[in-house]
Amino acid sequence: MNRQILDQAASMSAVQLSEAAPEFLQKVLIAATAEVTSAKKQLEHIEHAVDLRYARQAKALRLVQGKDTGVVHFDDGKVSVTADLPKKVEWDQPKLAAIVAHIRDSDDDPSQYVEISYRVSETKFNAWPETLKQPFATARTLKVGKPTYRLALLEDKE
Repeated sequence: MNRQILDQAASMSAVQLSEAAPEFLQKVLIAATAEVTSAKKQLEHIEHAVDLRYARQAKALRLVQGKDTGVVHFDDGKVSVTADLPKKVEWDQPKLAAIVAHIRDSDDDPSQYVEISYRVSETKFNAWPETLKQPFATARTLKVGKPTYRLALLEDKE
């Protein structure tokens, strides 16, 4: 049933689909979401299997090359494998702030060593009085993300 409705929707242009009955749109959305969810689960399962097969070999190659992370290449039969274990560095923000303060206290420029960025919580900004918001408003740019919609069938009201 899902495949049928998805094939039907695929044969329509986006304009035609947008003009279809709301019930059809809702069914197509549910069917597509179910397909994506199923495909993601299947992909996770396969990726886990690939990791089980190649993790030890990739780790051993990295050790031989004197590295804990990064890309290694090897062959498994007729398959060339590229295994990447990327770095994911996180910095302790309070400690960095203390280091930056120490650099400033030493009459040095911390921007020579660290990238400094500022953020303002939108929730906090909206709660501020106008007198506080005003100087910040010129530094604020509002961008919007991709719109999302949820469609649900209404219960029949008789």
